[in-house]
Amino acid sequence: MQIKELARATGVDVETIRFYEKQGLLPLPARHDNGYRNYTVLHLERLSFIRHCRALDMPLANVARLLSFLDAPDAHCVDVNALVDEQLARVRARLQSMLALEQQLLLLRSRCEQPSTGHCAILEDLVSAARAEGCACHTPLPR
Repeated sequence: MQIKELARATGVDVETIRFYEKQGLLPLPARHDNGYRNYTVLHLERLSFIRHCRALDMPLANVARLLSFLDAPDAHCVDVNALVDEQLARVRARLQSMLALEQQLLLLRSRCEQPSTGHCAILEDLVSAARAEGCACHTPLPR
């Protein structure tokens, strides 16, 4: 299949496929006599694997490590577990960060229970924060 067919089958942009080839994540395909790349089912499966890993928000370096484990089936599963555990830790840290962000936004939003014209407590808080004076959702920055 041609690159556009591979892109359509996997939902991955043509430029991304070429990038993955340059990074060594996808093997270079054979070429037809006319110079077109000839992708196989192997490319389709490998690209789908990469896409799934990226959907799990794994960095490309980790995707490359997983591919190396896939290419060496006698590698120990402990290494794969460790990589997934690292990703879980990153996701959990981001979740904690997002929860803290939610609380900050809720505090900020609570500053304006009754919208009015000419005076906005939220904007005042944001301006105070910009001046390092603190706001409902942040403590003042040290000077």
